[in-house]
Amino acid sequence: MGSDARRMGECRDPGNGFSMQSLQRDWLHRPTHRQVWRLAGPMIASNLTVPLVSLVDSIVAGHLPHAEQLGAVAVGSAVYSLPVLICGFLRMGTIGFAAQAAGRTDGDTLRRVLLQALLLAGALASVILLLALPLLPSVLELMKPSAGLDGFTVTYLHVRLAGLPAALLGYALVGWYLGMQNAGMALRVTVITNAVNIAFNLILVLGLHRGVGGIALASVIGEWTGALVGLLGVSGQLRRYPGRLHASVMGRWKSWQPLLAVNRDILIRSLVLQGVFFAVTVLGARLGDGMVAANALLLNGLLVASFALDGLANAIEALTGHALGRGDPVALRRALVVAGGWSLLGGVLFAMFFALFGKVFIDLQTDIAKVRSLAYPYLPYLAALPLVAVGSYLLDGLFVGASRAREMRDSMLIAGIAFALLAAGLRPWGNHGLWLAFLGFMLVRAAAMGWTAKRIARRGEWVTAADHQAGEPAS
Repeated sequence: MGSDARRMGECRDPGNGFSMQSLQRDWLHRPTHRQVWRLAGPMIASNLTVPLVSLVDSIVAGHLPHAEQLGAVAVGSAVYSLPVLICGFLRMGTIGFAAQAAGRTDGDTLRRVLLQALLLAGALASVILLLALPLLPSVLELMKPSAGLDGFTVTYLHVRLAGLPAALLGYALVGWYLGMQNAGMALRVTVITNAVNIAFNLILVLGLHRGVGGIALASVIGEWTGALVGLLGVSGQLRRYPGRLHASVMGRWKSWQPLLAVNRDILIRSLVLQGVFFAVTVLGARLGDGMVAANALLLNGLLVASFALDGLANAIEALTGHALGRGDPVALRRALVVAGGWSLLGGVLFAMFFALFGKVFIDLQTDIAKVRSLAYPYLPYLAALPLVAVGSYLLDGLFVGASRAREMRDSMLIAGIAFALLAAGLRPWGNHGLWLAFLGFMLVRAAAMGWTAKRIARRGEWVTAADHQAGEPAS
């Protein structure tokens, strides 16, 4: 009875035992290292292909005749990414429920969660496409681009939006695969999407001289190819988890409530996050076409770091969900310690890379001298970002795996308010003020999430929350 009581106490508070001795013991647990890297390794490789596409887009556009074409790809990508990345809750909302169901070996719930996620992705894509074209002129007017930049941007977006349904389906599929700890399939979907994108980028733009429209079309072809690959892999994955889809449960509002509630809160969180990134683009565009292009090249560096570090967060998402599904607090604590240690090391390495080789990184992306000279002074901010942001990436994984979306939302709202205040107060400092506001946003985000995670642990609510949000049984 004493052993069971201690285990239940630990299960209610995964933060118990975080002494220096326990941290060292957890860090030296080799099976956890293998678990983390079995998931994180493929996802880091997968995630790095995402900014690689942005880099290739920038490199290809950066070698087109006019600076406005590079700016148009930067602005057009930001406009397109706004609704798509906001819908990232399709991945984040799915992974926690799928991981917890897989931890319980609940095949019925796995089928229900997948179908719900795919239906939600299709519905959201339809709504966004209906609203996108009528709202496009107003969105571009916010940026006040030059006439040449505006024309190229419209051309890019009219083609690029055709890939939006596939992008959202891909989010749902990757989240589901990660929840089942099948990082290999998630890697396959993402790599194929981006490899096809890059190949057609080179063919259509450098080979056939299709310009900005060719860059957009390459992305569309890649997104639809990846979505098809993901859908074709579902049946093989489900054979590992016997069960069936209950149509009667799918028709009940109660079966949709947990998923929709989590997705609602992650949507609000994503709106704030993408709003901050969009604000950086908008405010940069108001400083000139060259400055918005320079900021885009710098943000590509953050994308490289964040997508790599997100691979460790993806491992935490899956391991957290499985540990909570099994009621295993020791596995949860070990995963946090091991992934946290590797994340910190990764942040240091990226900071050193940008500090030492930042100019090479910028030069690789463009040969336009004006854009290069504008970007160089802001490289110290890029070097600081991985160290500032690493905590929030890791904690995202914990909250997503536990389906604690409300707390993620509240932390992001606090950080968004901080960014708005900083951006307004530092506006006289121009682009330096904009980058300082962005660094402040990342700092506040990590601090707010850390305080929230500690408060949840002290109240012993981790497993209780996961159980509460697991949803209605499928029978």
